[in-house]
Amino acid sequence: MDNTPFVARRRRLLERMGAGVAVIPTAPEHIRNRDTHYPYRADSYFHYLTGFPEPEAVLVLVAGDAPRSILFCRERDAEKEIWDGYRHGPEGAREVFGFDATHPVKDLDVRLAELLADQPALWFSLGHDAAWDARIAATLNAVRAQSRSGKRAPAKIHDVRATLDEMRLVKDGHEVALLRRAAAIAAGAHRRAMGAAAPGRHEYELEAELLHEFRRHGCQYPAYPSIVAAGANACVLHYVDNAKRIADGELILIDAGGELDGYASDITRTFPANGRYTGPQADIYDLVLDAQSAAIAAIRPGATFMSPHEAAVKVLAQGMIDLRLLEGSVDGIIESEAYKRFYMHRTGHWMGIDVHDAGEYKAGEEWRELVPGMVLTVEPGCYVRPSDDVPEAFWNIGVRIEDDALVTAAGCEILTIDAPKKIADIETLMREAKRD
Repeated sequence: MDNTPFVARRRRLLERMGAGVAVIPTAPEHIRNRDTHYPYRADSYFHYLTGFPEPEAVLVLVAGDAPRSILFCRERDAEKEIWDGYRHGPEGAREVFGFDATHPVKDLDVRLAELLADQPALWFSLGHDAAWDARIAATLNAVRAQSRSGKRAPAKIHDVRATLDEMRLVKDGHEVALLRRAAAIAAGAHRRAMGAAAPGRHEYELEAELLHEFRRHGCQYPAYPSIVAAGANACVLHYVDNAKRIADGELILIDAGGELDGYASDITRTFPANGRYTGPQADIYDLVLDAQSAAIAAIRPGATFMSPHEAAVKVLAQGMIDLRLLEGSVDGIIESEAYKRFYMHRTGHWMGIDVHDAGEYKAGEEWRELVPGMVLTVEPGCYVRPSDDVPEAFWNIGVRIEDDALVTAAGCEILTIDAPKKIADIETLMREAKRD
């Protein structure tokens, strides 16, 4: 592997720390049931800084006049490797991943106490994991116990996540390349699902098409539980049962993305089970598509994170009036938040290693300004549940259209552009798939 991006990130963090010691453990393994584990995934912060894929590992960074990165990891074990697979071991990890030093993880507590002695600050994610909080407290107490010999424990504790969140908010070239590839794979999965859709199939059958395409092209996992929601299920924002038989005349909302080498994609498309939108379905769909177009046009350096949302809401509010879902003026509907009856979520979120990625949405009291290298989703929607005060033709129509946008110097690049979203393009894809 190319360890250059990870080495560079560790150096950047060391520079931002100035002085002190950072401790970043990876995620623990978790039991699914009895003696079966969930598939292992490294902690996102740990992965960002190391790329090291094994459990039972801890990164320690020592900042100051002689900055260095140290990995504590499992030792090689021939018998366990027969059962569970290859381990790098400390020596292999140092060579492959570019650490300045590596040690067996069993030596962590003793060595960490030595590393923390006489350091001005500890950088750690205090409050994230109770077991690690206790372990760090014990290590600090071990240093304090040496006060008579002149040893001092760090006087300050900083939340290392705050600094890493700022770093992760703007993607480097390595990250952008992975996000582009993950987006392209997910776009292909959505095309495959559209082509496979038909009345009488089950939602989970389309989920299987997605998973097949993710894995076939290298994604290790779905980025999150896939949503395949037909008919009224599309009005449930986080529907994941995916068990319903799809009926003729229903819309199918699919919200799904793949994870490639730790980086997510996140796409939503809404299309007709039988390949043809009805008039009311097209009305809602075109409204959401127009809202998304307005939101995308608002993404550019200097705009705020809220700019796309505000642009989308204006279009949606006017459309809700035109379709007789709401009464009043656009400004009145926005001010009263009446639109939230049919559109109750924001238009986007940061995306990267985590599908809802790290990074604050405000800087002080103001919404954060967009800068090149940020990646966010653009996902307006409209969800109409049955009610006596809305036209029956729109009942149980749920539409969301979501793409992943990379902020560029000129505006933005839609990473997920290969997933069709115009009505004519979707209907053509589905019609041609049936011929094949």
